[in-house]
Amino acid sequence: MTSGRDAMQTTHPTPVIPRRALIGIGSGLALCLAGVVAFRVAGYSTREPDAAAIDERHLRFVDRSDGGIDVVDAKTAVVIDTVHGEQGFLRGTLRGLARERRRSGLGADAPLVLVARADGRLTLTDPLTGQRIDLESFGPTNAAVYARWMSPSPTRKDTR
Repeated sequence: MTSGRDAMQTTHPTPVIPRRALIGIGSGLALCLAGVVAFRVAGYSTREPDAAAIDERHLRFVDRSDGGIDVVDAKTAVVIDTVHGEQGFLRGTLRGLARERRRSGLGADAPLVLVARADGRLTLTDPLTGQRIDLESFGPTNAAVYARWMSPSPTRKDTR
């Protein structure tokens, strides 16, 4: 006679995935990866062509001693805005572009170019390194960080 404890212990068969299924899944994944590699090596791009540029602004970003950043119109040398606080997206994008300039042995004085396109997209480019950041890829809130500097401002702003 079995005790109550033995009756409660039931063994479940271990599921076994058929070898053919595993080979089929692995082959499918390998074929997919090979297709992607062939697509990229052949020079194809999944990127949409840029819409026409309707406006651009050359900007310099200058660190301040109080931790803020002055946004300077490079053509007029006027400080158009000063940003304070964490500003994670702004600092992150600028840090990435600055890192590429340092890696290439280039100075930090040349302006970046903010381009507004006919389809509403914004692009931040570094003419020295060829780097570009499609700002709309990070969502409308993050793109708006840069969008406010597209139209020339008559007076200096201080964003806290």
